[in-house]
Amino acid sequence: MKPFITCEHVDFGYENHDAVIDLNLEISPGDYLCVVGANGSGKSTLIKGLLGLLKPTAGVLTVDEELRRGGIGYLPQQTAAQRDFPATVQEVVLSGTLSRRGNRPFYSAAEKRLALHNMERLGIADLNRKCYRELSGGQQQRVLIARALCATEQVLILDEPITGLDPSAIQDFYRLIRKLNHEDQITIIMVSHDIRNVITQANKVLHMQQRVLFCGTTAEYQKSDAGKEFLGGEEAWV
Repeated sequence: MKPFITCEHVDFGYENHDAVIDLNLEISPGDYLCVVGANGSGKSTLIKGLLGLLKPTAGVLTVDEELRRGGIGYLPQQTAAQRDFPATVQEVVLSGTLSRRGNRPFYSAAEKRLALHNMERLGIADLNRKCYRELSGGQQQRVLIARALCATEQVLILDEPITGLDPSAIQDFYRLIRKLNHEDQITIIMVSHDIRNVITQANKVLHMQQRVLFCGTTAEYQKSDAGKEFLGGEEAWV
């Protein structure tokens, strides 16, 4: 199957400083890729590059034409101000269709149907008139995923998505993402420090330290030197 995204010896960076160096990576339809690494290892820079917000300073980044047309859904880390956003759930989800709307001043009936479909899909249709800032952390994440699904049905990029969630909401979130990946075949790229949970969900791991320390399956990662060090020893997985 043709990859959605291919990086060949790619560097990403800012002002003569490369935060990602010599990246070789393929992301294929149906992948669930977890991106891990210490703070400052280049994870956020990589995400900006994959989203097209940064151009490579070296190497070749190839994005499949189908993905260019369909786009990528993105869930950034939420700030306190964003969690307190004074809009209804329906308004937040509908805003995911903005790339489809173009210069039209109003949302179309089709866009409203799409928003409703994704709210129903995420189990939040009954919250459509509630204010976003009044929701729990888990409910807010469902709203943001519904919003992202209005932008794409192909790839979701999630940046530290469980920050601020309680343990119950975290497990609910992982179940939801696993369902989207397994049943709906949506490709998932997730940046996370919660490696012990994500390692049971994802099928691939990319471990960054500016350069790639590891890229492969989760089973291979658990046996690798990088994986053993980051996970605290292979014996933890026996």
